[in-house]
Amino acid sequence: MNYYHDEKMQKIFQALKQPKNLDDLQLSDSLVKGLILKIISSYGTVKTSTINELTGIHWDILEESLSQMEKSGFCAPVSGGFLFSSVEYTITRKGREKVRGIAEENPYIGIAPVPYEEYFQIMKIQMHHRYPLEIPPEVVQETFHQVVGVDYAKEALIESSIIGKGIFVYGPPGTGKTFIISTMPNLLPPLVIPKYIEFGGKIIQLYDPDFHKMCEEQPNDPRWVKIYAPFVLTGAELNLNKLETNYDPNKGVYETSPLIKANGGILLIDDLGRQRDDHELILNRLIVPMENKKDVVYVRGIPVILHTHFIPAFSTNLDISIMDEAHLRRAPLHIFLQNPKIEEVTEVFRRNLEDLKESFQPEVLTRFMKVYQSKKEGGEGLQPSFAHARDVAQICQSVRINKKKDIIDTEVLEAALDKHVLVVLQRMNIDIAQISHKTRSFRLKTDDLERTYDELSNYGASLVCYENNSIITDVDESTSPVELANYLCGKNIKVESIDLIAESEKELRRTLLNW
Repeated sequence: MNYYHDEKMQKIFQALKQPKNLDDLQLSDSLVKGLILKIISSYGTVKTSTINELTGIHWDILEESLSQMEKSGFCAPVSGGFLFSSVEYTITRKGREKVRGIAEENPYIGIAPVPYEEYFQIMKIQMHHRYPLEIPPEVVQETFHQVVGVDYAKEALIESSIIGKGIFVYGPPGTGKTFIISTMPNLLPPLVIPKYIEFGGKIIQLYDPDFHKMCEEQPNDPRWVKIYAPFVLTGAELNLNKLETNYDPNKGVYETSPLIKANGGILLIDDLGRQRDDHELILNRLIVPMENKKDVVYVRGIPVILHTHFIPAFSTNLDISIMDEAHLRRAPLHIFLQNPKIEEVTEVFRRNLEDLKESFQPEVLTRFMKVYQSKKEGGEGLQPSFAHARDVAQICQSVRINKKKDIIDTEVLEAALDKHVLVVLQRMNIDIAQISHKTRSFRLKTDDLERTYDELSNYGASLVCYENNSIITDVDESTSPVELANYLCGKNIKVESIDLIAESEKELRRTLLNW
């Protein structure tokens, strides 16, 4: 399809021919020879075909470099036939001494890097006039073929992709926020990136198979890779340090941040507001890369500019007010995903069963719908959720196999529903929000109320208040009564008793055991 390999991409492919000499490779002679020598040292004895495969360096350059290193006494051929590709080389004692110095300075072993200047120019060409896009109808159709309903959300994602502007998606859990954003990169054209960049003799890693999916057609130069528009997902584990490019001494490379890996695609900050670092600090860190489409990394203290032409996407279960006006300007489009319709959840349940290649009785779908229909209609009145549809389908498969049945029937479905924790909690009228809170509440009896109040405030309690002759306080869930007593004792405050008055986890366990 031309959309994924247009005229600009074809011209880039023509330009990215594999270099046949050092001048065209634009890497120093010492870097190339050092890379080859490290590979020979690592293997002990290695074929030239393996060196070619590992480095992506053309045969002509390899033959010339190995010949010169052989004359210098760093390596020696030990076997091989008429063809150069079959020759095996081994490291000499002089070569090992040389490698020790090289490896201390730069331990990297792998594909030859691309010079920084070439990376910057090729990327600049690709990002120039990238937006607005004209997305073919067949691309839109293929992108959303697994998405049920939510036409208004699809429309917003298309428009965000056309103009390259950020999008904010919010709504209750289980409404498919992460899933629908994950389809968005398919709306964008692919791009070519180098696997590694060389700057000042140091190596910067760009290509990450966890986030970059290779296209079928690839450039002639194996140092470059054509990828589909990347989808880089970060969630509650994100912190400020992970937004920086950090050096890995074991691999000998600077591992780029999600901001740089997402170049040309989508950067999703999922579960915004649940990160350990303040989400305001994280959002502030994103402003310059979003605005300037560039980020600065430091290699040996020298600033290096890398491209960050990503579309920012944010999702949260919290209120839209989690982002202030300055941040919302960087994501001007928004989607509020409401709880799905019962018919939509049932359709997703059916599709998941079919994707699992499971046969099922027609009554299974009818029974599944009853879970979410109102009690007036004879149902259970549970809140419909796309997440339920996926999970219950998978549990159904497990139950069917465990019961040694050939088909999923209503008995299997009932057993699966009884095993799904969120379905069980809703049936018991337990508010999951109460389970997830991160504090414990204590009642402290003491004669010194004022000092206790002051010291608990200094301790970092999220709530301190008076109740008759006691103090009520909310502290971190990891805090035990013994810790509180010891802290106050250290402040010369005598505590008569400490009672736990609210702890969601214990309440939940007790309810589950009695149910």
